[in-house]
Amino acid sequence: MVLNILIASTVIKSTFGVVTTSLWLIPLMLAAISFYRYDRVDPESRPINQQNLYTEYDFIIVGGGSAGAVVANRLSEVKHWKILLLEAGPDENEISDVPSLAAYLQLSKLDWGYKTEPSTKSCLGMKNNRCNWPRGKVLGGSSVLNYMLYVRGNRYDYDLWESLGNPGWGYDDILPYFKKSEDNRNPYLANTPYHGRGGFLTVQESPWHTPLVAAFVEAGTELGYPNRDINGEYQSGFMIAQGTIRRGSRCSTAKAFLRPVRLRRNLHVAMNAHVTKIVIDPVSEQAMGVEFKRDGKRYRIFTRKEVIMSAGAINTPQILMLSGIGPRAHLEEIGIPVLKDLPVGENLQDHVGMGGMTWLVDKPVAIVQDRFNPATITNQYVLNERGPMTTLGGVEGLAFVTTPLGNSTIDWPDVQFHMAPASINSDNGARVKKVLGLKESLYRDVYQPIANKDTWTIMPLLLRPRSRGWVRLRSKNPFHYPLMDPNYFDDPFDVQTLVEGAKIALRVAEANVFKQFGSRLYRKPFPNCKQFKFLSDEYLECQIKTISMTIYHPVGTAKMGPSWDSGAVVDPRLRVYGIKRLRVIDASIMPTISSGNTNAPVIMIGEKGADLVKEDWMDVELANVKAFR
Repeated sequence: MVLNILIASTVIKSTFGVVTTSLWLIPLMLAAISFYRYDRVDPESRPINQQNLYTEYDFIIVGGGSAGAVVANRLSEVKHWKILLLEAGPDENEISDVPSLAAYLQLSKLDWGYKTEPSTKSCLGMKNNRCNWPRGKVLGGSSVLNYMLYVRGNRYDYDLWESLGNPGWGYDDILPYFKKSEDNRNPYLANTPYHGRGGFLTVQESPWHTPLVAAFVEAGTELGYPNRDINGEYQSGFMIAQGTIRRGSRCSTAKAFLRPVRLRRNLHVAMNAHVTKIVIDPVSEQAMGVEFKRDGKRYRIFTRKEVIMSAGAINTPQILMLSGIGPRAHLEEIGIPVLKDLPVGENLQDHVGMGGMTWLVDKPVAIVQDRFNPATITNQYVLNERGPMTTLGGVEGLAFVTTPLGNSTIDWPDVQFHMAPASINSDNGARVKKVLGLKESLYRDVYQPIANKDTWTIMPLLLRPRSRGWVRLRSKNPFHYPLMDPNYFDDPFDVQTLVEGAKIALRVAEANVFKQFGSRLYRKPFPNCKQFKFLSDEYLECQIKTISMTIYHPVGTAKMGPSWDSGAVVDPRLRVYGIKRLRVIDASIMPTISSGNTNAPVIMIGEKGADLVKEDWMDVELANVKAFR
């Protein structure tokens, strides 16, 4: 049940509840003191929010998220280059550090608060048939809001990219960049050829688990799926999830890549700087700089080398289109002069998940908020970096399976499972409905009856959707949120694949290992699906279309491709076609979505993209030196 995943932080009450007795103050005070001292004595102190900016930099990076933070770190390694990183949001806060509180960051000031356009094929259980699309408006971007799951995707994803005309993007080429970032702290993985040690990004299991996740992995073996490293040689199988956490706390890209280099004199980080436009010379068709608004003032900063867009799959196409780069017909309709007619905003892809698959258990083994003592679990977290507060947003298990509709001749699964052993807390009902945008009747009839009970959930996730959506401008006002339509289930094959994935999930839950807990399916039908036989293909399809959930994975809106690809926006070196000194390095460039959670692949794109920039400009500088001699 997706609600479990979103509200799985079983300690929310201890942090957000009304303080009615002095006992509540103890864990809060401990947490506050700990975080205060952490910021003062830890070598990875918070980045400096630069107030006095130069009028010109070598590189201007727009967006300090999962890719932008990586690019800023790597480019500032070249000491004579001056780098400016612009982020529309503020810095992280203490709440974002706590892994189990991931859901509470949604709809906060750290979230852009986007919604999809109304649909007749998906999100039917949400108000106005619109899904919430959380996106990080904060230094570290969506790596501050996500569930921290470290999943690289499948080798065939990247070999496909290369076969589409993108040399250098095959699996053998990109694996070193995954390893370069990584500091894997689980020895059973770190000592293999597929993982790295000593990188900026800490990767490890949560130090606390329920017995249900062990049962989940064993259930996979009962069905013939190995317990394996899904980021290793093969992907199909079950494992206890690894995440981007460090010392029990979230390891965002800001914490991983920006805090350690905060004192580099050639790197300026400007927060709360909302970029409104790329400044482009219409004659030379060259990016000259950017315009942005900060603290009510408008600024224009210029670049000597490049503007690099790392604002993500929604904001990068928005800013490109606001700058006159995009589909001619759309820009003319909005009233923006067209500088370059490119399919910006098209090719939108997302992993859509099926919510609502929940099992009840008789033993007290799930994460139930009311069972935990607030002072005890807060002390566990603050003093020992352990306990329920370290769970990855409540997700404990991952699996990759191939449905009968997938390709069983190669190891390229088409469905992923997220397993979360957590319950809803009835006190947070209003918050649940708001975060998911649920219709009142659906929450009241289906979810409220199992609040505060021991439950666990599997969410099947479609890995390679055939459907494609789009991002477009609402107006030429840069502060108006863009329109976005993932077009979920436009291709019927997508929902058919998820139906088959749901059937496999049901078989997993029927494994003998779960019988020790008295596990049984919660059989409350969705009100709008009652006309179908419960668990029939028609019923499962109805449920999928009712609770259709994003897992923070929009990609593809500035597609990478060769010059002959009419859908391409950037070339294989990530340079925007037809505009000099403008590059995109973020999730937008994916030609096809990777098979799994996208945060690790976006970090890889940041690593490789930074190397491409270095190669191009160091060659230019070397040529200039030779010419001068």
